[in-house]
Amino acid sequence: MKLPLAPPDPWHVLGRSADSVMKIFTAGVLPTVDEKYRHWDTLRELTPPGDLTHEEWWAGIKLARQSLLRPLPIADSQGRPFVFAMPDSAWEMVHRIDQEGRGAITFPELVANDQSRKRYLVSSLIEEAITSSQLEGASTTARVAKEMIKSGRAPRNISERMILNNYRAMSSMQGWSSGPLTPDRISELHRILTADTLDDPSDAGRPQQPGDVRVAVVDRSDGKVLHQPPPAELLPERLDALCRFANGAETGGFMHPVIRSILVHFWLAYDHPFSDGNGRTARALFYWSMLRQGYWLTEFLSISRILKKAPAQYARSFLYTESDDRDTTYFLLDQLSVMCRAIDELHEYLARKIREVRKAEELLRDTNLNHRQLAVIGHALRNPDAEYTFRSHMTSHRVVYESARSDLLELENLGLLVRTQIGRQFVFRPARDLSERLNVGKTGGGSLRALQL
Repeated sequence: MKLPLAPPDPWHVLGRSADSVMKIFTAGVLPTVDEKYRHWDTLRELTPPGDLTHEEWWAGIKLARQSLLRPLPIADSQGRPFVFAMPDSAWEMVHRIDQEGRGAITFPELVANDQSRKRYLVSSLIEEAITSSQLEGASTTARVAKEMIKSGRAPRNISERMILNNYRAMSSMQGWSSGPLTPDRISELHRILTADTLDDPSDAGRPQQPGDVRVAVVDRSDGKVLHQPPPAELLPERLDALCRFANGAETGGFMHPVIRSILVHFWLAYDHPFSDGNGRTARALFYWSMLRQGYWLTEFLSISRILKKAPAQYARSFLYTESDDRDTTYFLLDQLSVMCRAIDELHEYLARKIREVRKAEELLRDTNLNHRQLAVIGHALRNPDAEYTFRSHMTSHRVVYESARSDLLELENLGLLVRTQIGRQFVFRPARDLSERLNVGKTGGGSLRALQL
């Protein structure tokens, strides 16, 4: 990855002459350009307003940002604090995440329904586990990884082990969200994420110590050092400070919980306390922080899937922060945008699933199933973990035993229900691929023909 160009010193530009300062002030320069929080690396490719030079334009932007910037408790190795700003675009995205992440906007029945909610939650956790691991080098396919997790088989290689570890770590986040974060808990999370995947197994859950060769962030393509983390001697103090911040410590004014969660992600990634697995740990801590602060929808979002589509942009947001006076606004805006795109993807996915359910019900009306069987399949499409027995079917539809038995056995014969036996009782559950068996969304009716005379 190409490192961004270091910005010119704005104070040097402002100190050149009174004429330069007057030009900058009269140009009405704003902190953003086209409503975007530009870094010098992109600004230098644009046309400055009026007769300003690029350096004068940058000096005006930096001057305009001063009133927006707030210091953070995180500092670099020299003790210089990081800062952040909240331009209008940030507040707009935070507002949307507030509305949807905490459920003020009602989500479809597929998420509100407890049974289908569990199914989609597992699916999203698997997706996040896969893509978060792939961001750090796991090379297996999504199909193989999903088969491993769902079947319960043991991982066959390190890539599969990374993904399984990530899935287990993400699954534990809900249970952790009620308690405070501690350095020991961060180590425990890292241990889960990296078990049986490191060259030295003793590195799992162990922050680097004085005397260790400090692990830098490098570009995989050319080995170029992108980030040199703070010395290991500072890690105990820095991890304590990170935990205080994550647990809600005062920051000298109101800090929005979503912003705090994103900065927890940034802080762990910046400190890079472990020999490997720092990115996965940082993203898992972001999920922990969001869930702890009541953003239940986070469970259904795969942040890493969005990051995987543009990994260079993710890395660049870190580099922009480091190269521009420790301004984390670049990283904040990037992550807020990622969250909004993840919410959009979730909406699209749920809308597609709802269309599939409705299409299946519509197609089923053209079959020779009776109204009781149609009711069962309609219920099963919305409740993938439902259970039906002859007795429950009799009670629900007020029919005799033979009718109930005939209804459910026919649905089993058609492959729409799966029968198991618990004690002396038969229990019927929806086929795991019920929608696919109905060929929802495909032309020609597919297997629905088998339901017709």
